[in-house]
Formats: sequence, structure tokens, C-alpha cells
Amino acid sequence: MGRDLLTYDGIKRILGLLIGITVIQAAAIVLQAVLLAEVVTHLFQGGAFSEVYAETVLFGGFFLLRHAMHHVKQRAAYRYSEKIGTDLRRLVLDRLFQQGPRVARKVGTGNVVTMLIEGVSEFKQYLLLFLPKMADMLVIPALVAVYVLSEDLTSAIILIATVPILVVFMILLGLAAQKKADRQWSMYRVLSNHFVDSLRGIETLKFLGLSKTHAKQIEGVSERYRKSTMGTLKMAFLSSFAMDFFTMLSVATVAVFLGLRLVEGEMLLQPALAILILAPEYFLPIRSIGSDYHATLNGQEAGRKLREIVAMPNFEVEAKCPVGTWTSESCLQLEQVSIQHEEGDAPSLDRVELEARGFQKIGIVGESGAGKSTLIDLLGGFLQATGGSATVNGEAYKHLQREDWQKQVSYIPQHPHLFEGSLYENIVFYRPEATKEEAEWAAARAGLLDLLRELPDGLEERIGQSGRSLSGGEAQRVALARAFLVQRPILLLDEPTAHLDVETEYQVKARMNDLFRGKLVFLATHRLHWMLDMDYIYFIKEGRVAEKGTHKELMDRRGHYYEMVEAARRGEYA
Repeated sequence: MGRDLLTYDGIKRILGLLIGITVIQAAAIVLQAVLLAEVVTHLFQGGAFSEVYAETVLFGGFFLLRHAMHHVKQRAAYRYSEKIGTDLRRLVLDRLFQQGPRVARKVGTGNVVTMLIEGVSEFKQYLLLFLPKMADMLVIPALVAVYVLSEDLTSAIILIATVPILVVFMILLGLAAQKKADRQWSMYRVLSNHFVDSLRGIETLKFLGLSKTHAKQIEGVSERYRKSTMGTLKMAFLSSFAMDFFTMLSVATVAVFLGLRLVEGEMLLQPALAILILAPEYFLPIRSIGSDYHATLNGQEAGRKLREIVAMPNFEVEAKCPVGTWTSESCLQLEQVSIQHEEGDAPSLDRVELEARGFQKIGIVGESGAGKSTLIDLLGGFLQATGGSATVNGEAYKHLQREDWQKQVSYIPQHPHLFEGSLYENIVFYRPEATKEEAEWAAARAGLLDLLRELPDGLEERIGQSGRSLSGGEAQRVALARAFLVQRPILLLDEPTAHLDVETEYQVKARMNDLFRGKLVFLATHRLHWMLDMDYIYFIKEGRVAEKGTHKELMDRRGHYYEMVEAARRGEYA
């Protein structure tokens, strides 16, 4: 049993229910064996079938009761596994949306997709298989052993003495199988991430003539996954063989001793036959859970990985006054804000002080890795500061993961995601109730009219993975159209034009300047020509605000910002 199994919500209640049902099932198993032995003994001794008709009917009733209880247990376990699996998927998605894109990048997009789709399914299968069989193992052997002990001490000793041997083998083989399963799951994540990355870059690989070379890499990763899978299967077969060998040996030993005592007249046929019928039933739950253990290893591992995501540091719930709608009189202040992602690592932000009032355009510049994106994530509510606070209109908050704040924020990343669907569905993503006329207006403001004229179906043209591919500039204009449509007063941009060529960038920039009007804008970029349009600039160096001021003030200061601008002019920094 996984050590974290008892931590799941409602697990004790479902285990109690399953154990209660299994007690009824175990009693039916014992009674059906006793009745069957009685009928067979009576017929063997030459008795008439009519004399044991009632016993035969009772045997049939207990046989049906046994399997009815098994069905009830499966239904209860299925409902529980579906509920827990659905709840776990929802918790993981909530945490991923709460933590923001940084977590998906850290864990791996392919890994996240695999865990949410196949991982959750395997976890539900683990619960569905394991819980009823664990109840069987706890109850059925105990009740069978009690009956056998009441009839024959020798047979009871043989059955009970075999269990520790089986348990030791299960533990030893289970530890070895766990290592194999961990290696297999690790390789599966590598294969998933490799597959997703290959799909994303297939056009580039084809264009550069590297598709055949990359195909060999895919073949190598697939071969490593095949070997890890075969290793896990070998261990599973070995475990099943050991389990079957010892259980058959034990049942055969019981049969030999019973036969000898029957020959010597020390035991009657009816109890001996009942014990012989019950001996395989005694080992069946142990064999079943042992054989299914390997089938559930991936489910256990998937559940553990999903819970690791759920256990990521949560944003503390704050009972604070509402942030309120951002206006020209509003004020935001970051006071001594620090962010440290992992204990022992250097902070990504170190005692940052920042202030924004009303509708300003604020530039955030610095070298790669200086902390610009971390600051944008903090302002968007994707990260919680490990020190300091954010003050909005005089009210201090530990973080900005607040619905009333985030509903006022539009975010344009470096690579906007286009969902598989129509162009209209992509534009109205943040406002699904928007009309087509409103979507066309937003498209026009974002400079998408030329694209709309080219598309045969206009706004209804399918884009995304199974539809038409859009260029980087077109995708960025779709993101602009989304922002124009929602008209939120706070705009965050993280390197929005870093991947565009110069001509396309200036076309997009002209549209962005229209979008900036009447908004509080935070623009993180290393394209310094944007700074000429900013009202105020923060220069980030090694997670700290090294300089701040207007473009002119920073140039006159001849510090870090001035050096970066001069390096860009000389072509040393772009």
C-alpha cells in the first residue's frame, strides 16, 4: 500500500465500507464451501440428491451473494476512484493556473499533459484495483483461517505459516519492482516531453534538414523506454511465478496431510473437503493483490507526482478589502519585495522597491536572467513574494493572486498561445460573449484586417494545430486583439516582440502604442527602443533595482542603463 494512500479525502470511510461488505462476502465464501462439501460428501456416500436439495439451493444462494458483494464493492470503489481522480485533476489544474506559466516550464509541458490525462487515469485504475483487493486481503484469509482452525489445527498451521513467506517475497520483489517502475515513469516523462518538443519544432527541423538526425534521437529515446518497460514486465512475471509457486505448494501440502489423515481414519470427509475447497480461497486475495501490485505501480507513481504539484506552496488567503477598480488616482507600491524559488538559491528578486500611479507606461529592462520576467509574474499574481508586500491604494497584500486584481490585468507574453479553433474563438477568449462585430473591431485595431481578407472563412477560419498556422507577428496581433477586446486598465507585457523581425516589430509596436493609452503598462523587454515611449524605467540587475528614472535621467546618469544603450548602439547588445 502506498504510504500516502491514507491521506486521501474519504479513504477511511470507503475502506470501512469495503471491509464491511467483504465480511459478508467472506462469510458467503465459507458457507458455500461448507455446503458444497456437505452435498458432495452426501452424494459420494450414495445418498439421494433430493435429501440435499435444500443445501444445494443454499449453496447457490451464497454463491450468488458472494459475487453480488464483489460487484457492490467494485461499484463503490469505482465511484470513489472517479471522485478522487476528478478532484485531484481539478486541484492540480487550480494549482497550475495559480502558480502561472513558470511551473509548467519547470515541470515540463509534456510531463504536465501526460500526468493530467494518462497519469490521472492510471491513478484511478490504481484505486479501483487496489482498494477492494486490500479489503479482501484483510478479511477473507482471516475468516477462512478461523474456520480451518476450528476444524483442523494442522491445516491451519500450514496455511498461516505460508503467509509470512509470501509477504517477504512480495516486499523484496516489490522494492525491486518499484525501482523499475520509477525508471519506467521517468523515461515515460522524457519520452512525452521529447515528443511534444519534436511536434513544436518539426517545421524548423525539416527546414534545416535535421529531420533524419532527429528521427534517430526519437528512436533512441523510444528504445530506452522499451527497455525500461520490458524490465518492469520481467519483474512482474517473476513476482507472479513466485506467488503461484508458493501458494500451490502450500495447497498441495494441505491436501497431502488431509489425504493421509483421511486414510488413517483420523478425519471425516466433509470437513476435509471443505478445508481443501477453502485453501485456494485463502490465498486468492494475497495472490491477486500481489499480481496487481505491478499493474498499479504507475498509478501510485502518478498519484505521487500529482500530489507534489498540489503540495506546491499555496498563496495564503487574505481577508482584505477589495483592490478596487484601477483609475487615474490609483497607486501600486512594491515594498522590499523578495522572491526565492528554492531554499539555498540566490533570490530572483531582492528587496525590490517599485511605485506606479494612475495610467503610466513603465519599462523594465536588464540583462537576461536579471529578474524581469519574475517581476512581471509577481505583478500578474503568479508568484508570491517570500518577503515584503504589495500595497494597492494604501492596502497591503502579501500577493496579488486576487480575482479582483487579475480581472483588471491583461497579459501579453513573448509567445501567445493560439488554441485549436476558429480565429473568432481565439480573439474572444477572454470575452466569450463578445459579438462578431466586436471581434472584427478588435481585429481591426490590432492590424489583422489584411489577414482576415486572405482567409477564405474570415473569422471562422480554423487556426491552431489542425488548422492554418499563423506567423509570429500574426499570433502577436491576435494577442493584441484580445487585449483590445477586454479593455482592462492594467497591461503586462513580457518580451512581446523578442522573436519578431525588425519590420514586423515596428508594425506591432504602432498597434501597441494605441493599446497603451489610458492604461497602467508594465513592459519587460531587452529591446531598448521601447524605452523612448516609457514614462518611467526600472533597470533590474541580479534581482535588484539598480537604477530608476526617465530615459533622459538615466542617460544623464551614465550608469548601467546608459552602458546598455551604448552597447546596443554599437551592436554588442540586441
